[in-house]
Amino acid sequence: MKKIFRISLLLVFISLSTASQGQILISLLFGEALNSDKIEFGLTGGFNRSWILDLEESSGMNSFNLGFYFHINMFENSYLSTGVLVKSNVGARGMSTYPIGDLEFDDVYAEGELLKQINYFYVPIQWHQRFNNRFYLEGGLQLGLRGKAYDIFYLEEAYGGELGYKRDIRDEIKALDAGLTAGAAYKFKKQIKSMSLGVRYYYGLVDVSKLEDLTMKNSTLYISMKIPIGAGSKKKNTPTD
Repeated sequence: MKKIFRISLLLVFISLSTASQGQILISLLFGEALNSDKIEFGLTGGFNRSWILDLEESSGMNSFNLGFYFHINMFENSYLSTGVLVKSNVGARGMSTYPIGDLEFDDVYAEGELLKQINYFYVPIQWHQRFNNRFYLEGGLQLGLRGKAYDIFYLEEAYGGELGYKRDIRDEIKALDAGLTAGAAYKFKKQIKSMSLGVRYYYGLVDVSKLEDLTMKNSTLYISMKIPIGAGSKKKNTPTD
């Protein structure tokens, strides 16, 4: 258990240093004030693998996610689960490159590989049901607001190393994404507010491509740790069955 805890903290700190999001720092500072008897607040972070469902020649892309969450008690062991993933890259890799109109560039990258990478601010809105205060299932909707988006051209050089070129494609990707999400998790302690490890799948329903000849629907598998912030001092944090 201690080893898992250390690993989870390391993942969160790495994510914090990489993402450098002001929202997360505010969450750490005011986490205790955001927790109450009816509300659990904390950080969530981990790894995800994403796909673009309609690109047949593509393969999954690995990334990581970081954000904060709220579990709002509705009645007994039922909660409304929401929050924001402020760092969540989705996309796919393994596609063939395409010409951009520069003859020299097109010749160099003709045998290269293409990676599509899109950053979203995702907001899951889920029904969260706990069982024996150890396991929980959740499911609902997930909405996304697009941030940056790139096509990244890769080419393995003959003498080792790798060439790369990043093309901004925000004008080709719609601003909003939406779909269905469902998951399950295990709570490390049998109490109301406890660190948990879970898996969740997102299935995009929206074609996010603006291009007429290209259809793109996002799909992501999340493996994430949830860590309550400021909940340790709550005296009423007792088990419920």
